[in-house]
Amino acid sequence: MNSSITLKQGREKPLLKKHPWIFSGAINKIVGDIKAGETVKVMSSDGKFLAWAGYSPKSQISARVWSWNEADKIDTKFFKRKFISAIERRETLGLPNKKSNACRLINAESDGIPGLIVDQYDDALVMQCLTAGAEYWKQIWAEILMDLTGAKTIYERSDADVRQMEGLEIRNGLLRGKEISGAVEIKENGLKFLVDVFNGHKTGFYLDQRENRKAVGEFAKGREVLNCFCYTGGFTVYALENSAKKVVSVDSSADAIAIATENVALNDLPEKKCEWVCADVFQKLREYNNSGEKFDLIILDPPKFAASQSQIEGALRGYKDINRLAFQILKPSGILFTFSCSGGVTEADFQRAVAWGALDAGVEAKVIKRLSQSSDHPVALNFPEAGYLKGFVVQI
Repeated sequence: MNSSITLKQGREKPLLKKHPWIFSGAINKIVGDIKAGETVKVMSSDGKFLAWAGYSPKSQISARVWSWNEADKIDTKFFKRKFISAIERRETLGLPNKKSNACRLINAESDGIPGLIVDQYDDALVMQCLTAGAEYWKQIWAEILMDLTGAKTIYERSDADVRQMEGLEIRNGLLRGKEISGAVEIKENGLKFLVDVFNGHKTGFYLDQRENRKAVGEFAKGREVLNCFCYTGGFTVYALENSAKKVVSVDSSADAIAIATENVALNDLPEKKCEWVCADVFQKLREYNNSGEKFDLIILDPPKFAASQSQIEGALRGYKDINRLAFQILKPSGILFTFSCSGGVTEADFQRAVAWGALDAGVEAKVIKRLSQSSDHPVALNFPEAGYLKGFVVQI
């Protein structure tokens, strides 16, 4: 590995603090004809070794660190050790298990493997390779994963927008094993769900909300629930399982609602307690406010409002508006579960937006619980950017 990049003077500080990203503006010199994804040695301006990193020539993040140890050889054995370590960490969390056979096995930078997401759905793995480095090692990684997990299938869902910033094409399809026929059935806390790994959001299911779905169940008994952006009905199923009086589920996708109705039936839950609404959530909330309809418990789990720093101000206005609409249709002492999955929006900023929403709605509200992503989606202390999901349980 004779290829190297040398940083400008003073630009090594983030690496010394073990942050894994090297931006293009920090690079002073590139030595060697480096192909996309290849491993490079990262050097300080005074010639000292800093890290081994995967090179991304077309991205603003020009390199992502594999290791800070100069003695490491970045090869198949190196990544196998990384994968074993990540899988063992899930095992210490008790995942997967008989009641929950789906979890995140590899969480990119937080497991020391930038650009790689691997979600397990029973005996199927869904893999996202989001960077040039991940694309370079993809086939070898797939072999390692088949060997370590005993999975029957690895399906690729490398279709996130970030690949375009890496100069990579969208790639979906079978990587290893047998073809998947239809939806994959999983269990989560003893409940059953169908997962569309071909076309579903992310890798098919929001595994990051596992613990928060359980929290909704704890508040649902006897309450009339409104589940906004319901997707395939995760929160709906938990609310019904925990004796909600009624659950209205709203989403703009008819396909998602179709799977959500199947998930209710799959768990033998009372369809008569369900109302399914295929509509724009903002518009539907305004309609409920105009008609005077109110709910005991509302769940707001919208898609990402900000994909970049330039979109954060607009996202905060969106969060304020949607929370205002929810507060307006909450009954006295009602409960709001509200989430943001926009990584660039901090928890403090999100709380401020929710507070603005309450102020505009003319209600007083208190945070009674703070929420985040499930434990199999760890946040490395040296990489706070991994903590994208934040949520509050708010009571008026």
